[in-house]
Amino acid sequence: MDIGFIGLGSMGSAMALNALKAGHTVRVWNRSREATKALAAEGAKVVDSPAEAFAGDAVFSMLADDAAVRGVLIDSGVLERAPKGLVHVNMATISVAFCEELVTLHEHHGVMYVAAPVMGRTDVAVAAKLNILAAGPDAAIDRVQPIFDVIGQKTWRVGTAPQHANVFKLAANFMLASAIETTGEAASLMTGHGIDPHAFLDVITSTLFPGPVYQGYGRMIADQRYEPALFKAHLGLKDVRLAMAAGEAVNVALPVASLVRDNLIDVLAHGDGDKDFAVLGQVAVRRAGR
Repeated sequence: MDIGFIGLGSMGSAMALNALKAGHTVRVWNRSREATKALAAEGAKVVDSPAEAFAGDAVFSMLADDAAVRGVLIDSGVLERAPKGLVHVNMATISVAFCEELVTLHEHHGVMYVAAPVMGRTDVAVAAKLNILAAGPDAAIDRVQPIFDVIGQKTWRVGTAPQHANVFKLAANFMLASAIETTGEAASLMTGHGIDPHAFLDVITSTLFPGPVYQGYGRMIADQRYEPALFKAHLGLKDVRLAMAAGEAVNVALPVASLVRDNLIDVLAHGDGDKDFAVLGQVAVRRAGR
């Protein structure tokens, strides 16, 4: 396929590289041109504007948040000039309300829109093992499935309304945040009683709570090791806030999310926003006076 890729942070760069390795033609754009150099060395074509990426069979975008998507794709007029019938796959975690706005704008300009946020951190993206939550017209997803197949291990089709993919992702990240919060509190409880949290987490992750979330984040919390960050705390805060907004829109209270949000604000207040999401464990330690 001939695709464009917009947004070359750690996640976007990994996905674009895997598409290149699979033999696809990839045109790349990023606000900072420095991020395009490694991909150019692998055969990517660097373009000078987002509009040039909106060509070929499809364009993928992996931008940081609502504001970045709006600035790059809407305020710049890119959608207005995009070829009719092009498929745009937005892989960013954005708000449900903004996704609904994007659906309307894409329909107005004759561009097919697929929301496809992913589950998995940077290391998972590098290994092409992402789980992709895709929602949109079946024909549009079918067209880009060859790319999904080389950047992820499974594509979960979660509906024809693109915003449903964002609801799925926000609910998943809310659960992730809650798991990290309770793991940090439990580890602090162990330490308070003079018990090595590593021993506790070895038992828990081998019995009641096996799996990558409790094992991976639990190890970081027990080690009090929050760098290098694979998922930065300030991005976690963004997602928790978006989950709360999605809940409020349909009168669904998320009281645990409120607690996690406040603790993540505490993280940022202590200058730790760029540390890994697991730094929630440090909040529990700090609250216990240690």
